Amino acid sequence: MTFDLVIRGGTVADGRGGEPFEADVAVEDGKIAAIGKVSDAGREEIDAKGHLVTPGFVDIHSHYDGQAIWDQRLLSSGWHGVTTTVMGNCGVGFAPVRPDDRDLLVELMEGVEAIPAPVLREGLTWDWASFPDYLDALERRQHDMDVCAYLPHSALRVFVMGERAVKRETATDEDIAEMQRLAREAIQAGAMGFSSSKSFNHRTVAGELIPSRGADGRELSGIALALKAEGRGVLQIILNLGAEYRHEEFALARGMVEESGRPLSVTLLQRNSDPDGWREVMGWIDDANAQGLPMRAQITPRPLGTLFGLDMGRHPFSFHASYQAIDEKPLAERVKIMRDPAFRAKLLSEKPHSDIPGAAERVQNFDYMFPFRDPPNYAPGRADSIAGQAEAQGRSPFEIAYDLMLEDDGHAMLFAPNSGIANYNFNACRELLDNPNSVVGVADGGAHVAHISDTSFPTFLLAYWGRDRPEGALDLGKLVARLTTDPADLVGLKDRGVMAPGYKADINVIDFDRLKIHRPYMVHDLPHGAKRLLQKADGYVATIVNGETVYREGEATGALPGRVVRGAQNAPRAAAAE
Repeated sequence: MTFDLVIRGGTVADGRGGEPFEADVAVEDGKIAAIGKVSDAGREEIDAKGHLVTPGFVDIHSHYDGQAIWDQRLLSSGWHGVTTTVMGNCGVGFAPVRPDDRDLLVELMEGVEAIPAPVLREGLTWDWASFPDYLDALERRQHDMDVCAYLPHSALRVFVMGERAVKRETATDEDIAEMQRLAREAIQAGAMGFSSSKSFNHRTVAGELIPSRGADGRELSGIALALKAEGRGVLQIILNLGAEYRHEEFALARGMVEESGRPLSVTLLQRNSDPDGWREVMGWIDDANAQGLPMRAQITPRPLGTLFGLDMGRHPFSFHASYQAIDEKPLAERVKIMRDPAFRAKLLSEKPHSDIPGAAERVQNFDYMFPFRDPPNYAPGRADSIAGQAEAQGRSPFEIAYDLMLEDDGHAMLFAPNSGIANYNFNACRELLDNPNSVVGVADGGAHVAHISDTSFPTFLLAYWGRDRPEGALDLGKLVARLTTDPADLVGLKDRGVMAPGYKADINVIDFDRLKIHRPYMVHDLPHGAKRLLQKADGYVATIVNGETVYREGEATGALPGRVVRGAQNAPRAAAAE
């Protein structure tokens, strides 16, 4: 016979955590047909000798809710081996919605996920009202990967409670009953589950806390019970995990799982300001699992933070009067002005001013701010920091930052991580990565479009932890499982994440020795001409979705086989019988 595709002679890491092995992979009708020695030909063949062959990566934390409506390619995720993405995280999204509330949901997304309102107003078609309608709208556009969506809490709350939700009033029994009904409707239509946020950091553009912040334990557990009634769906939530809040907040999340029995994941980061706080929360998650409660920590494989620069929204001089006077000028003109010694001296003599408490301090934390060149250094040490360089050179950190930002004709970037690098080491990242009750997430594709770029998480995880780590590489088979089987299992996608006959033919062919992340770069291709960061990688020989090659060496082939995945998916019969 002739297969649709044969991948020849690659080193297969099958997603189940075992030792990679050499094999051919045959694909037919969008499924893996055979693994081993394949003698029959393929209509398309890929020579994978010396390359790593893995399942496609499953990204469980993105915000492509808007972009998937107007765009076919969910970049930069597709350039980093992602073949399935789950959006609608953190309780923000665009359905269900009444016509009069559309702008409110836009403002919520702008405030929480930093996607500009003009982009959303121009790009969203609003040919939906209910959550099932929204899934139908997604299906009307082809994509480069499979897309899944959570039912977002703030949108649901506004739909049911109107202005009372915006004021964060307590839901009545009638409100909760209606939210339950709509949640069941969403799960039946194909929602992956329900997402929420209690974070104090999640605010509207006007600075108001988002509607889901007003929910109490009755409301959260009540909605979770709707998933229990359907017997499917998972829960995702963002909590305040600072020392003064984490006991009470974690109890809310645990209560949702105790009431419903449904799996829940919560973002857990090592904060630079609270280096060991994550240990207590991770201990509670471990205890919950020991008691039969399915809870997971969503973690990052590297430091997470903001990029600063003259071509971005913020940088160390954003609140200096001299800079604010030229802020609206084109980049090239600003660079020319800033290279003038007199302007430089004047600006450096000024004190920053902001009416927002702590805003200036956040963009001037030079102890945790680093140059960000190409290739970017995601594992910097104290000496690499602007403060460290200033001490070594006997100069002001403001002088160092000023000069760095003028590099590359003003396109230079500074990396300011606020988590995952406390004490200038990756010990917390390593411990969390090793914990079986954690799952890699929080890549935030589609969000924070002009100042954060974390969609390269999969590439970093493989390249750094599996090859470049100074202390020695970790087990590659297990790292691949962290990107494939683990996240797929968490959200109930049992039909993918494994290289075995019968599973979906979502596959990456990777030149592992050549795997490399490039520095992000700015483009102006969003609706309304708005800008966003994109980030490429070397080493992805081919990325295959549903049996079709969508990218070769990072270049689009024209194939768009991605589809909307409606809810949990069963494992192939042969696998289920094992």
